Amino acid sequence: MKKIIYTEKAPKPIGLYSQAVQIGNLIYLSGQIGISPQTGNLVEGGIIAETKQIFVNIKAILESTNCTLDDIVNVNIYMTDLSKFAEMNEIYNQYFKENYPARATVQVSALPKGACIEISVVAFSKNA
Repeated sequence: MKKIIYTEKAPKPIGLYSQAVQIGNLIYLSGQIGISPQTGNLVEGGIIAETKQIFVNIKAILESTNCTLDDIVNVNIYMTDLSKFAEMNEIYNQYFKENYPARATVQVSALPKGACIEISVVAFSKNA
């Protein structure tokens, strides 16, 4: 059974999508950009600030399903400039220490609201 996930602690969707969808034990989070849930605007500060905000948003969505970042099994990262990969990876490593999820990182020509980065994840819930 498909369950739509929504929390006020993460940004409202800016398009026709859900923050996350749960099917059985898998939770699919839509791509997150560095939008502040309080303002609805992209945070200022470039790749570092956006990456930090994205993980705040991902964490909030996962917590609404009784999951944590440790439950993430797959990460897809979309960046407009791969020369900023090391900066992004430095922030990424603050959230994942070992037993890393599978990951893909690709460069794209543009992202919504002029964002530098977008991250989507899949998590495995032990609580389903």
